[in-house]
Amino acid sequence: MTATMVKEASPPAPVPPGGARGRRLRRRGRVIALLFVFPALLLLGALVVYPVLFSIGRSFFDASGNEFVGGENYVEMFRDPTNLKAVRNTAIWVVVAPTLLTGLGLILAVLVEKVRWATAFKLLLFMPMAVSFLAAGIIFRLAYDQDPDKGVLNAAVVSVHDAFTGTSSYPTARARDGEGLTKQDDGSYVTGADVSPGNVASLGLVGVAPKDLPGDAKPAAPAAADQAGTDEVRGVVYLDFTPGGGGEPGVVDREESGLPGMTVEAVRDGKTVAETTTAADGSFSFTGLEGGSYALKLPSGNFAAPYEGISWLGPALVTPAIIGAYLWIWTGFAMVLIGAGLATLPRDALEAARMDGANEWQIFRRITVPLLAPVLTVVFVTLVINVMKVFDLVYIIAPGPVQEDATVLATQMWLVSFGGGNNQGLGSALGVLLLLLVIPAMVFNVRRFKRSQR
Repeated sequence: MTATMVKEASPPAPVPPGGARGRRLRRRGRVIALLFVFPALLLLGALVVYPVLFSIGRSFFDASGNEFVGGENYVEMFRDPTNLKAVRNTAIWVVVAPTLLTGLGLILAVLVEKVRWATAFKLLLFMPMAVSFLAAGIIFRLAYDQDPDKGVLNAAVVSVHDAFTGTSSYPTARARDGEGLTKQDDGSYVTGADVSPGNVASLGLVGVAPKDLPGDAKPAAPAAADQAGTDEVRGVVYLDFTPGGGGEPGVVDREESGLPGMTVEAVRDGKTVAETTTAADGSFSFTGLEGGSYALKLPSGNFAAPYEGISWLGPALVTPAIIGAYLWIWTGFAMVLIGAGLATLPRDALEAARMDGANEWQIFRRITVPLLAPVLTVVFVTLVINVMKVFDLVYIIAPGPVQEDATVLATQMWLVSFGGGNNQGLGSALGVLLLLLVIPAMVFNVRRFKRSQR
């Protein structure tokens, strides 16, 4: 009875893999798997495979899509200077951005290990990854603005420049025609009639709005000839304009303001022999002058336009400026990935090197970097793929006049196809070129991932 019950409770024998039943089960399993995979394959075909094949076919037709032109679009792609500039800029991006990001990520990952608040520091650096490229582009478009009142970078540059160099308070000032001051080629003004010690001079300027006068400006004080000594030249530099009208040109009126802080030079035989600065009421004086004639000069520095900072979005700097915005976004990504690889390094090798007398630089160069080489390669190749298709930052940050100087393959493809060019044949050829450039990096990454899985 017991033997019978044991026999009945024993599990059924497994189905042999061979035979008709085994083949039916395997076929059913493949069909079920295919049914589960089919929606993904359908989306992959509709969103990836079909657009790629369509773009390849479209690249052999003209702008209208009706006439077959063969490889003409590919020839035009390397003949048009704008397209060549896009290829050149893309090459700059591929070489510079991934290299800088990988280097910064490695340095920061190593340094963060020695920071007490490492988690907060990583979070701070990784936070820009949560900002969309559109928002980041708008942020940096404002940060790079040429106007120091808007662009934070130029505001900082102008502040530093003015702290060491100073700036003119009268960039718009000028002399009235025929009122005794002659403008020189360098922008300075010189008195037409020479003055001698014991004389006085009134130097009137216009072009300065009363609201733009310095806060310490006082009403102009006309110089009196009887107040000047025999070795002294006195004078006043004033705004030859009476608010509300009235007044006489070339004459210091009671309601006219002096121009304080104006540099005045006494020139003799083409050389500056004395220099002074006007007081709050515009008055100045030169003492201890030898007898003879002197010309009074207002140097061009008095009228220099204010320093406007650096043209970050000009033709020369627009690509480095956009790469800087890209670094701000992706540095945290590189640091976190490299930091994860750094956490897996064998600590016994590092400690053994320290015990053997190696310093931190030797450990970093000969142990840390070689052990991190696989991680650094993956980060670098991933960034290369990402950089090749960068579009948002270039399109948003670069102003219209310099869009051509900053263009890359992705933006040029869009501009040629939809942004005014209306030549989807040439745009498709650019897209195919971009695909061919990305595929080797993708294949390299996939193969390396498979090797790591083994």
